[in-house]
Amino acid sequence: MQRLKNAALNMKRLPIISRLLILAVVIVVSIGVLLHWTRVQAPDSSHAPLELAAPPTGGDFTLDSAAGPVRLSDLRGQVVLIYFGYTSCPDICPTNLVYIANALRALQPAELERTRVLFISVDPERDDPSRLASYVGYFHPNILGLTGTPAQVAEVAKHYGAAYRRVDDTGSAMVYLIDHSAFTYVVDPSGRLVQTLGHASPPETILAAIRTAFGAEP
Repeated sequence: MQRLKNAALNMKRLPIISRLLILAVVIVVSIGVLLHWTRVQAPDSSHAPLELAAPPTGGDFTLDSAAGPVRLSDLRGQVVLIYFGYTSCPDICPTNLVYIANALRALQPAELERTRVLFISVDPERDDPSRLASYVGYFHPNILGLTGTPAQVAEVAKHYGAAYRRVDDTGSAMVYLIDHSAFTYVVDPSGRLVQTLGHASPPETILAAIRTAFGAEP
């Protein structure tokens, strides 16, 4: 009888232990990803994020993913976070993506199912859909990498006020960097741009923005 009581007690404890183990793994992976990308990509802190090019208005667009074309309007019913960056970004993009990923992990399962992040590359010369898919896969499965022709990317960036420019770096193996704004754009389930979050917004702020876009209390 005592063994049965002990077994029942252990079963009750198991979900709590599992959650603690999962949390520990998430923290370790998040830190590891951030350190990996800032180390491998030879960070240059002199390239601070740019300001918005113009007040963002939002709007529909279609760009390419590794799985095929993605149209923003096809994601109606979901909260969509849009972030412009590139896979060779030394530190700004990894920082924001880690914070976004941590916010996603804090969502309830039903909320997460209706939340998508679009990482739009402003470096289409180097970032093809396959490379983008590998990159965003380090952070969270709900992050989707998108790109297009330079003209297509520029058109989408214009609607969201995103600024970027190429900076030659001939002294390194990367050849050039991209200075870019680092805002996260929050689109509600009806497709409206409802909020713009600044660079390095903490996960708690991102989480509140997602829930506000759903119409819930933050």
